[in-house]
Amino acid sequence: MNSTQQNSFDTLVVGGGIAGLQSALDLADQGYKVAVIEKDASIGGKMIRLSKVFPTLDCASCITTPKMASAAHHDNITLFTRCNLNSLNSIEIKGSSSNNSQGKISTSSGSQDKTAPSSGCHGKGSSGVTASITQMPRYVDADKCIGCRKCEYVCPVYRPDPEQGGFSATKAISIPFSNAIPQLAVLEPEYCMLCGQCEKVCPTQAIDYFQKPETFTLSAKTAIIATGFEMTPLKNKVQYGCGEIPNVIDALQMERLLAPHGPFNRVLRPWDGMEPDSIAYIQCAGSRDKSMGVSYCSRVCCMYAIKQAMLLAGALPLADVTIYYMDIRAFGKGYEQFYQNAKAMGIEFIKGKVARIDGGDNGSAIVRFENQQDGTITENTHDLVVLSLGMTPGWNPNGICPVSTAEDRFITSIQPKMSPVLTTMEGVFVTGAAAGPKDIVDTITESGSAAMEAARYMTAKGQMANATSNGAAA
Repeated sequence: MNSTQQNSFDTLVVGGGIAGLQSALDLADQGYKVAVIEKDASIGGKMIRLSKVFPTLDCASCITTPKMASAAHHDNITLFTRCNLNSLNSIEIKGSSSNNSQGKISTSSGSQDKTAPSSGCHGKGSSGVTASITQMPRYVDADKCIGCRKCEYVCPVYRPDPEQGGFSATKAISIPFSNAIPQLAVLEPEYCMLCGQCEKVCPTQAIDYFQKPETFTLSAKTAIIATGFEMTPLKNKVQYGCGEIPNVIDALQMERLLAPHGPFNRVLRPWDGMEPDSIAYIQCAGSRDKSMGVSYCSRVCCMYAIKQAMLLAGALPLADVTIYYMDIRAFGKGYEQFYQNAKAMGIEFIKGKVARIDGGDNGSAIVRFENQQDGTITENTHDLVVLSLGMTPGWNPNGICPVSTAEDRFITSIQPKMSPVLTTMEGVFVTGAAAGPKDIVDTITESGSAAMEAARYMTAKGQMANATSNGAAA
């Protein structure tokens, strides 16, 4: 994309996870032109990386992939992947503008591969937003790349695959995962040794080692912040080994082990490839802990641990699965029954706070905890330990956007009971985990609310602009 070109839309959606996609689709189906800005090379967010969802145990990919495809092929949605948001500010738009140019999927080269009409008409004197965005290089020309993966097949350099929790390897140049959208290769320059093999084999000469970041601007009438969450880092918990103890992993890594297209196609210990006989879950490993700066409950940890424990009981029927917890917070519809089903399956629940984890023999982990039932200090040894880490904001607006944040660093909702998607910025809305920890069901529901509020805002602004114009004419 030309750095001097400015494209106009009705709504900018910051974040291409399930929250952003749902809001974008709801608005696009009403005829609004939507731009989705995503920092990763593919849309889909955290949900596309999950194995199944609770409490129905439906396939996460089966839910997310159709929404990803719908967004990619929707005439009213333009995807900007591998993009960093530099600024998002309110503007006052004077007069009306008309932009009949075609919006497209923006990719690493700034060139584009999907046409979609772009709308830029604003009411006279209406407010809007403008975003400065940097397109990060893929080192692959998106106009030429056909997703054949020949570059990936011939690349001699292997690197840890972050899409598989770091448990398996991928190439220095590769498509992120099998159902990634867009299906375009990305070259990671820190691993590339410039052997030129990918350039030689590419049938469309799409490899471009000299791509550079490009900055461009988008403007819109409204914006929806759907930046999601990150997990609290393993390294921040000294008592749990700072991520250095073998076979102590986090919940997202376990999601990949449980996934049918995971790194091992079965559940194995990452340290030695052994099938674990005893698996432990440590609840509140990154939540309700002031020492980590996360004093709040992350809401989903109990349920995803129970979900994974039930899946493990099916994948490893002879294994013992234990969940160490302070409180089980099964608050949603069907969640309490889900919890009761897990207990009926033989999953052991121990009410106790784990004080520390130490490495044991043969890659095992020793869990030291206080049993809150009888007050005793006990040590148990497990083959594999999973930490139920908490949720922290996926984006810090400081210096980028003047929207306010709460003490927990999530985006502030000014009407949490009546309309939780409203923020302190006019015309800017928030949805999903960007506003605070929540599960997928609540995220999708809130995303529809954000789309409704954005549509209502644009309709009201349009009516005001028409009334002003008619008054001036009279």
